[in-house]
Amino acid sequence: MAPRLSLCMIVKNEEQRLGKCLDSVRPLGAELIVVDTGSTDRTREVARKYGAEIAEFDFPTTDFASARNYGLDRARGRWILVLDADETLDAKSVASFQRLTAGEVNAGYYFQRRNYHASGDAPTTDYPVRLYPNRAAYRYRGRVHETIDGAILAAGGRLVRSEIQIDHDFASDPAARRQRNLWYIEILKEEIAADPNDTGRLDFLAAEYHQLGRFEDAAQVAEQIVGLRPLDAQAHLHAGVYRLLSGTNRQRARTDFETALKLRPGDQEAHSFLEFLNQMESATETARR
Repeated sequence: MAPRLSLCMIVKNEEQRLGKCLDSVRPLGAELIVVDTGSTDRTREVARKYGAEIAEFDFPTTDFASARNYGLDRARGRWILVLDADETLDAKSVASFQRLTAGEVNAGYYFQRRNYHASGDAPTTDYPVRLYPNRAAYRYRGRVHETIDGAILAAGGRLVRSEIQIDHDFASDPAARRQRNLWYIEILKEEIAADPNDTGRLDFLAAEYHQLGRFEDAAQVAEQIVGLRPLDAQAHLHAGVYRLLSGTNRQRARTDFETALKLRPGDQEAHSFLEFLNQMESATETARR
């Protein structure tokens, strides 16, 4: 009998964190598929201790989507759960999880991911798709920042926000994180060169520049996205934020915030940024007098 759920992971040198991740999903009784991309520590030994099937994946060229899909091809569960080794399932989410996977809904589910940073700052939150039916058409794309959202929608599925929460230990070494940002930027540029209209890849490129504090570069990419998605309020909002952070063109930022507000009336973020710009300009005028 096929299992109800398969946990699919890709890992490399995660012996310190993998056990905590797998402990968090024990109550789910999932089949464990661990794709190892070249570990030189005890990662595979830890995975075996938990009863995981280990699939070794040759990684001559960076392509995380291919590694993800390699694991999906081996999964027998009716549902797929995806976690990284530095993530854990919140214990309070187990009941919600079991309720969702008991059904037959053709949907991918967003999880609330709380990202904890090395700086000790308050965690940030994002919403990745981490649970979906095991279907042949549902496969990842993107060599880095790989996503499955588009495949689910293209195959007739829906995307739904769930109550499930996961915790992400984002406390990586700043120097190592910077090197990864630069590495991802080069790969994203290669993908965009192959398809300049792929706005999803452009979104990730702007985010990488943002993380590096290269706000002018992020703003230029964001304006390119706006050109491709002129009716996307969020795209205009991001463009305005990057322009504001770069300090190079406040009027351009204002235009983007105003456009976001027209496209999405009542948007509190766009309204707050416009108020902030008004206060800055008022202060400048007062100082000139």
